[in-house]
Amino acid sequence: MDEAIRYFDDAGECVCCRTVRDELRSGERVILSTDNFAAFIPYAALSPFHTWIFPLRHASSFDEITDDELKGLARCLRGVLAKLYHGLNNPDFNYSIRSIPTREPRTEFFHWYLTIVPRVSKTAGFEIGSRMYVNASLPEESAEFLRNVEAPG
Repeated sequence: MDEAIRYFDDAGECVCCRTVRDELRSGERVILSTDNFAAFIPYAALSPFHTWIFPLRHASSFDEITDDELKGLARCLRGVLAKLYHGLNNPDFNYSIRSIPTREPRTEFFHWYLTIVPRVSKTAGFEIGSRMYVNASLPEESAEFLRNVEAPG
């Protein structure tokens, strides 16, 4: 949050909105996008196929989602999970929604998002001891692989 505030103070915009805009413009790490959401692998993903799903509309809290956006999120999430299922042989995964607490007032510096972490690699001694993660995969190659996965609909 501190970095998001700093970026907003320096640049005058939400760092998440900027990231989504840059990712969609580049397209290299995008897995899929819909009318309301973009799914991509971040530039410095902590692990292989680590995926973020962001709403295209700035909203600091998940509780600001509209009914139409909720349906769009379901379609986007289903599409990403189907690609992971078929492309990576049904890996275990964790997902979470990153959002400001609902009791907090709306902010211009933070944007909620969903993160998916497929469990396709093992955490080893270096990661456990240092809390620094090694990701030997390139996010651009991982995103291209998932984009090309044909998942029955």
